[in-house]
Amino acid sequence: MGGKQAIEWQNGAVTSGDGTVIAFLSHGRGPGLMVIPGNNRRAHHYGALARSLSDTYTVHVIERRGRGRSGPQGPGYSVEAEVDDAIAVMEHTGSSLVFGHSYGGLVALHLGLRKKVAALVVYEPGVSIGGSFPAGWLPSFTHLLREGRHVAAMATFLKGTRLAPIGDAPMLVFRALAFLLLRGTDGPDTRALMATTPAEIAEIVRLDSEGTRYAGVAPPTLLIGGEKSPAYLTGVLSRLAGVMPDARHAILDGLDHNAPDLNAPDRVAEQIRAFTQARLPEERPQ
Repeated sequence: MGGKQAIEWQNGAVTSGDGTVIAFLSHGRGPGLMVIPGNNRRAHHYGALARSLSDTYTVHVIERRGRGRSGPQGPGYSVEAEVDDAIAVMEHTGSSLVFGHSYGGLVALHLGLRKKVAALVVYEPGVSIGGSFPAGWLPSFTHLLREGRHVAAMATFLKGTRLAPIGDAPMLVFRALAFLLLRGTDGPDTRALMATTPAEIAEIVRLDSEGTRYAGVAPPTLLIGGEKSPAYLTGVLSRLAGVMPDARHAILDGLDHNAPDLNAPDRVAEQIRAFTQARLPEERPQ
């Protein structure tokens, strides 16, 4: 799997605004590019993406709250707290470029509302416009998770989000897939990360709007989607590009939601590099 290939990471950590320790992994050389992982993802899952960019950038991948050596989400969890974390990592590393995947893309857009950066690239950000994000499965998922029924909870997540490439299959099929995921090589990470999902999806729901708030995202932004991804993830991209002052969007043939971390990191890296290199500040951070 792409994100699990051996890579020489350097470990780092910062203290965020509320005192939470936020770890990050770094690889490469050159100007700093910060990566914000998606839901159910950890920093090491972006190893192949970091390797693909390492000849151009020093890639700093945040270990988001509730993961690894970073502190917990905390009772006051919010996207704003995640933005505080990202800003702390950016300032510590001198990074001026940002890539966000899925929920991390939502964090990246809200970062763009608060901080001037050279460029943003987001892949299928977890943005809900006019109720576009399907979250009706969340109460059932949360209930099953509290009962310790991880396979049933994961099956509910997979069917509700439509991220598994099996269409509208019977729940029994999703349960079988969930069982395999939780028993596979990445199973321990996946099981542990499920606890972070309710608060993150609740933030997507809380931030649902008509989309005009993103008119305040000033940095030049590339919004990317995969042709094989669910329409609720790719459909918002053109709407966001229409309200953001300096944004364009692209749908890439043959790619799905996990292209950045698993299935096509090299192709996503090409998009990131092409868009960001022309937008680096003259004085490049090392």
